[in-house]
Amino acid sequence: MSWQVFALGSAFFAALTTILAKVGVENVNSNLATAIRTAVILAFACALVSATNGWRSLAQLDRRTWIFLVLSGLATGASWLCYFRALQMAPVAKVAPVDKFSLVLALILAAVFLREKFDARMILGAVFISIGTLLLLPKK
Repeated sequence: MSWQVFALGSAFFAALTTILAKVGVENVNSNLATAIRTAVILAFACALVSATNGWRSLAQLDRRTWIFLVLSGLATGASWLCYFRALQMAPVAKVAPVDKFSLVLALILAAVFLREKFDARMILGAVFISIGTLLLLPKK
């Protein structure tokens, strides 16, 4: 399968996650909801690694890999905590588009830290996403 199939799968499951999370956080502390979600993801990921004999490569991970995976995990946790709290406070139609502004931020960070280059279409798409995000922010 191509990376595009996995990217579309990611988008679909992220959308499904939003709907399920909105219902799931209605009557629970958002931090507890995040902890439950994380425990389920941890169990699922460990089962997948076990099923594919992935534990063997654990000893081969270098220090740099560990550091960046731990930092990524911390960033993911912070993102989920913020996301679940936002879903408790506002409708999906407001939270999800603003959350997807992460694409624009990821492009900026990729350009600055990874020196990735983007063509005019990618930049124009990021501009449109930025405009869409601004249009959906609440007016004061």
